Amino acid sequence: MTIQMNETNTSLEAVRTLVPTIVARSEEIERGRRVPPDLVEELTGAGCFRMLVPRSHGGVELDLPAEMRMIEELARADGSVGWTVMIGRSAPVLLGRLPRATLDALYAEGPDVILAGTFNPTGVATPVEGGFRITGRWSFASGCEHCHWFVAHCIVDDGRQPPIRMMVLPPADVEILDTWSVSGLCGTGSHDFVVSNTFVPAERSFAVWDEPCVDIPLLRIPELSLASLSIGAVAVGIAHGALGEVTDLATGKVPMFSDGTLASNPLFQNQLADADAQLRAARTLLYADAEEAWATAVAGRPLTPDHRARVRATATWVTRAAATVVDMAYTAGGGSSLYASNPLQRRLRDIHALTQHFAVKLDTLTKAGAVLASQDVDLTFL
Repeated sequence: MTIQMNETNTSLEAVRTLVPTIVARSEEIERGRRVPPDLVEELTGAGCFRMLVPRSHGGVELDLPAEMRMIEELARADGSVGWTVMIGRSAPVLLGRLPRATLDALYAEGPDVILAGTFNPTGVATPVEGGFRITGRWSFASGCEHCHWFVAHCIVDDGRQPPIRMMVLPPADVEILDTWSVSGLCGTGSHDFVVSNTFVPAERSFAVWDEPCVDIPLLRIPELSLASLSIGAVAVGIAHGALGEVTDLATGKVPMFSDGTLASNPLFQNQLADADAQLRAARTLLYADAEEAWATAVAGRPLTPDHRARVRATATWVTRAAATVVDMAYTAGGGSSLYASNPLQRRLRDIHALTQHFAVKLDTLTKAGAVLASQDVDLTFL
């Protein structure tokens, strides 16, 4: 336990040392539509991409709640950086379903493996001798310009059930299309990528429900539960950043026809207290669910359908609560919030881009409620 706490503190401190640099480069990240390569190197040096990697493969193997705090801290500095690291550091979550020899080979040069790709099965895989021939186009590949491996979900066209399988490809086999011109999370570089009639060896493919090749707590938690909790951490970080920015603004801004600063305005004080309470409540629930999921995994018990439903519902609710907090901060900033130089407008765009993700869409609450109401529900992607 002492070793784990020391590693947690060291990792968090390493991330915090980068925060001033990230904040100072936020506009550059936004304009460049990606995290700059030298900043990716600094994030790598801080251990951001090895936090979840098993010790057997040179990683830190932090517990999930501790690792989520790192992601939250990065998102508090800049939403795009928090999101990009959250996606890129997920390599062991997915690659851990590969055969052990393949996983060992992918980590042979060290633990800092960065992943990009997409969950939507918009490719076709045709079985051939030794593997598959795949063709397709996939969207929303965050961090694709600096990743080491791509994952591409495909429909296998041999009639198998379930028909979907994930393919793992090196960047040399992929063509990136410059499509990421968007309103929010602009700096994530989430371009489309294309693959045409490319061979993927069978040992570099897996199904997300396959048994993991290494037995660690992380891989005992369903992938969508992990992803949803992590998305919630990014949302909380963005909202925390917005509250800090509007509070700083309020100390100097004197609204039109006002005798004092925005900070002295009773309505602003009321709204700030309410938003702060909402965010603290959302964060507390998010981490309570993460702690419970982690404890369950450490104990070697599977997450029950009810547990998985509550995790997904929590993450969805937390992202909506975070969006409400950011909306308050942006609105309270008045006309000042409109300027491109004001980070509140970026926070607004980033949080509403995040709420569009399929893992936290409002329909998630419907499925979670159906599970809790003991209805017959397909649990494959819960």
